[in-house]
Amino acid sequence: MKKLGLLALAVILVVAFTMPAAAIETQFGGYWRTRAWTAQNFTGEDQTEDCDVSAVDTRTRLYFTTIFHENLKFVNKFEFDATWGSPAGSRAAGAATNRGYGQVSADGANIEIKNSYADFNLGPVNAKVGVQGVALARGFIVDDDFSGAVITYKGEGFSLPFLWLKVNEGGTGKDANDNDVDYFGIAPSFKLGDVKINPYVIYAYSENMGSISIAPGGKAPVSYAGEELNMFYAGLDVDANLGPAKIWFTGIYQGGDMDKAASDDSYDFSAYLVDLGAKVGMDWGDVHGEVFYASGDDKVDDDIDTYFVPAGQSHYWAEIMGYGKFSDTSYYTITTSNFHADQIGDILAANIGVNVKPMEKLNVALDVWYAAYAEDISYGSKEDDYIGTEVDLCITYQLVKGLNLDVVGAYLFAGDALTKDNPDDANPYEIGTRLSLSF
Repeated sequence: MKKLGLLALAVILVVAFTMPAAAIETQFGGYWRTRAWTAQNFTGEDQTEDCDVSAVDTRTRLYFTTIFHENLKFVNKFEFDATWGSPAGSRAAGAATNRGYGQVSADGANIEIKNSYADFNLGPVNAKVGVQGVALARGFIVDDDFSGAVITYKGEGFSLPFLWLKVNEGGTGKDANDNDVDYFGIAPSFKLGDVKINPYVIYAYSENMGSISIAPGGKAPVSYAGEELNMFYAGLDVDANLGPAKIWFTGIYQGGDMDKAASDDSYDFSAYLVDLGAKVGMDWGDVHGEVFYASGDDKVDDDIDTYFVPAGQSHYWAEIMGYGKFSDTSYYTITTSNFHADQIGDILAANIGVNVKPMEKLNVALDVWYAAYAEDISYGSKEDDYIGTEVDLCITYQLVKGLNLDVVGAYLFAGDALTKDNPDDANPYEIGTRLSLSF
């Protein structure tokens, strides 16, 4: 009888432990890349070598999703970065933060938590609450990780998201609490045959913003001391698939105002951005092009005409000028040149390029980018707007299924607005390789 009782208890325990396991599913995924590169003359001259770098680094991202059932998920994403040989926890060699795992003996102490949020459905409504990735307007407004909530109503042929993103938590107490910064938005999306239409309105509010500093590209930053912020972005994305051709358009108007500090006057925002692109597919690859313009400010006054976003904007474009595969400013400070990177404002940029697939596992991409300030930059007694023309070459080869090798070369023919007639001016260039996989 005792043995029978023990057997029954064992059966009950097995059932108790296996029932939840059968009901809960765990998905595991991630991304890994290791890259080696050299970047030279990023100060716009070849004498100081202040920004010259040759380095190797590794990034690992691990994604864990717990699926309780079809209406509830719990998502977590982690990131590990290591510069080879660096004793520091940050990606820049020599920084004095926690230990990284790229040094001798490894044993790193840095883990970045990118995302942690609940994803659940209440009938036709989906909610994502927590720290999550948010992308809107092709990154011209937002493409980053945020704390907040995205509530989306899903209908037939359309979706209706409501967004609340917490940009800054001021703290406790009246003065500190007034420094909160929040984004609120709505971004419906409609599918009409082969055309997708996505209008949106994003409202940024702070009871006491403090100050805003705007520094597009290499221009000197302009700071505006303010109090209550009421700023909005009203825009439209259109994507059309026309047989082998894909065409896209983005238009954004930035308006609103910010009260001046200790004054009854206000700063008025009046800026805009336009982006137009196309890609035509061929049997051998594709031909593509893009042009975008973001307004600048030709004078310092109460009107802020430069397009900018206080936090969260990220639009990648050219390799050197536009924050490409290796132009990572966390490794080096781009001084004189100070390219726009992924922060788009006060700029006109245009691209033409081709992707060629000579064989199944090989792709060759060649792109040419032209960039100029929307408003002239002054240096000495001169003014100019020409940033430069960049040529990017990327060769991608699939070594084995799931593992890709990129070989990248980029050269920037720098304009006077970048080098400012430096007698030792020199063109920036970059060469690198990258191994990557995702699962």
